[in-house]
Amino acid sequence: MNMKANPEIDNFIQDLLFVDEDKGEIAISLTKLVLEIAPSAKEDIKYGGLVFVSDKRLFCGIFIRKNHISVEFDRGAEMQDPDNFLEGSGKNRRHLKIFQQEDIKNKKVEYYIKQSFKL
Repeated sequence: MNMKANPEIDNFIQDLLFVDEDKGEIAISLTKLVLEIAPSAKEDIKYGGLVFVSDKRLFCGIFIRKNHISVEFDRGAEMQDPDNFLEGSGKNRRHLKIFQQEDIKNKKVEYYIKQSFKL
């Protein structure tokens, strides 16, 4: 299902679909969105999730949690957040919690991915 045909990532997604189909479908949607915004980004599996790297910078990550999917941004503290959707209080990182497919639109995930990619 991966757009860049990396067997390791395909296996990760297939395993996720098997364990939790809803989270698997959300992860696929998020991956496609990241790659539409940043087609030059390289995908990898690190820290237990899917990460996206551009110019040696891990600008976005998709991590599966028990009750949600976390979309994480390495420099999220620098990003504009007019609706206060970003969570986290660390020095740099911020994340969005995605519970269902509709959250991708409702929490403006595209807006945040674009910002992170451009930082």
